Amino acid sequence: MKAVLFGASRGMGRAVARLLAARGEKLFLLEHDLEELHRSARDLEIRGAEGPVGVGHCDLLQPQTFAPALEQAQRVLEGFDTVVVTAGLFALQEELERDAELTARLLAADFTNTVLFCEEARKRLLAGGGGTLCVFSSVAGERGRKPVILYGAAKAGLSRYLEGLDHKFRAVGLKTVCVKPGFVKTSMTAGLKPPPFAGTPEAVARRVLKAIDRGRPEVYVPSPWRGVMCVIRCLPRFVMRRVNF
Repeated sequence: MKAVLFGASRGMGRAVARLLAARGEKLFLLEHDLEELHRSARDLEIRGAEGPVGVGHCDLLQPQTFAPALEQAQRVLEGFDTVVVTAGLFALQEELERDAELTARLLAADFTNTVLFCEEARKRLLAGGGGTLCVFSSVAGERGRKPVILYGAAKAGLSRYLEGLDHKFRAVGLKTVCVKPGFVKTSMTAGLKPPPFAGTPEAVARRVLKAIDRGRPEVYVPSPWRGVMCVIRCLPRFVMRRVNF
């Protein structure tokens, strides 16, 4: 595997990258923080990644960096067959309602710019004969819910986009994997009360890697969230107005 990872310097992305490194895969990292990027690359080399781990600057809030970053990855890896996107922003609904600028950044990062990055990756994967595009969305996009109105709206759009890609391009070699995490104990969720079935980045990464290997179009992590969201999707609207889930 020749994999490009966008956002692998922390949390679930880092856990996925470390599993790929342990398998001896060839990796290229994209991130906006160059210091953290080089530190992550050295970590992955120690853990067994094939050859030097390449790095390139890519900022989710600056779409003009997307094409040059992917072109650099293509040159260094001599082509790639897998792209994993875990980069994104998160903020509480109350913060977003108070801060219009933060809302604009989050919506741009988690929907518009992620889609633009995926389009650049899609074109290159298809030009190379196909491959896998694995993107982290969220269970927050499954249903309109009071605690995650704006974040959930962005992730809902992203999930539908990835579903559409899978419908259109799987027959010609593009496998799209939409990862839908529930509550996972990362820096993003620090300070929030975890539910009983909260996951860890390492457990999530193992399930995600299986989904990539098998080409599964959708994976809920941790696995209980599939059942939880099935119930949530079936609740009538008058119930959703009353609960704070």
